[in-house]
Amino acid sequence: MMRSDPRHFDVVIVGAGHAGSQLAIALRQRKFQGSIALLGDEGDPPYERPPLSKEYLSGEKTFDRLLIRPLEFWAVRDVTLLLSRRADAVDPAARTLQVSDGTTISYGKLVWATGGQPRRLTCSGHDLRGVHAVRSRADVDRLIAELPSVTRVIVIGGGYIGLEAAAVLTKLGKPVTVLEAQDRVLARVAGEELSRFYEEEHRSHGVDLRTGVSIECIDEEAGAACGVRLADGSTIAGEMVIVGIGIVPAVAPLVTAGARSANGVWVDEFCRTSLDDVYALGDCAAHANRYADGAVIRLESVQNANDQAATVAKALMGEFEAYDAVPWFWSNQYDLKLQTIGLSTGFDATVVRGDRAARSFSIVYLRASRVIALDCVNSTKDYVQGRALVATGAVLSPTRLADASVPLKEMVPAA
Repeated sequence: MMRSDPRHFDVVIVGAGHAGSQLAIALRQRKFQGSIALLGDEGDPPYERPPLSKEYLSGEKTFDRLLIRPLEFWAVRDVTLLLSRRADAVDPAARTLQVSDGTTISYGKLVWATGGQPRRLTCSGHDLRGVHAVRSRADVDRLIAELPSVTRVIVIGGGYIGLEAAAVLTKLGKPVTVLEAQDRVLARVAGEELSRFYEEEHRSHGVDLRTGVSIECIDEEAGAACGVRLADGSTIAGEMVIVGIGIVPAVAPLVTAGARSANGVWVDEFCRTSLDDVYALGDCAAHANRYADGAVIRLESVQNANDQAATVAKALMGEFEAYDAVPWFWSNQYDLKLQTIGLSTGFDATVVRGDRAARSFSIVYLRASRVIALDCVNSTKDYVQGRALVATGAVLSPTRLADASVPLKEMVPAA
């Protein structure tokens, strides 16, 4: 039953992940005096998600080391945590939020930072025991609990999450098969040079990596997964199946309330949705990005969460400063540290710096002779110095870029 007297907060943040928690922190850092509620559907206080498929899965980090802030921090900063709750409906006219526990919350400003839910397979078998996503602590805890009884793992999806999980499980001694529908891994985020390099790396570590494959179904035995059947009729045995094929933005209540949507909820340069006094940020927010040549995109990254949180915090304090940050990402696989700066979408040429054989090199992406992105493998110096080239859209000759003896910082004046 709904409360007749809705609890009120000046700012209600829906989503207690990185974006939502960073916004609450940023508001208090900027001396915001109003009341703040941070609503999350998990029982845990805000924590970092990138380590889930890396150090947390491997056991190198305990959960307490993933916390964005200690639990007592939120009480000290007067941020009300409303955990194990889901936002079911929004009434923008009444400025109220219907919550899954039956209560109603009223707000002055509403910020949507819900991220997304793991994309499901369309074939049968997705709900069997032994089929996992890697999106939350609970997901990974279930996976870890099952590992002792697992003899073989099948990973569906050759993106960052799938490859990171494959690398960790291989190091833990589990035989792993990776299945990717496209003709190469990382096809959505990188060029062919990087894809082929990582394919070789995984195969050299014993991973059975297959590209260009289609899944018919997940095979079942006594209610549990026992393998995957491919469209060509062949089967691959495995008691654990990890599905890493992206996320679906969790924005249904906003869209139902009338918010404009575009593969997520649309936001302007200040992260405002089309609903009055409703903002969105992080993985679920679709925005026009100049580093994507003006295309409306979603960025699933810590960088985007942090920078959009800063944009929203300023706007809520009456200081409107447009979001305009260079995107960056990272991925740890085996002893390889991949650092990406910029967005390579739409590139028409690439330049390789360094030595692939030495496993330390960078790939520079160009569009119309301008530097738009770099993928840096065990090459942190290029990553740090390449930011200025991406930010300025430097026009440089491929020959000059390929000369790894010349630091990228020396090329900035030529931009």
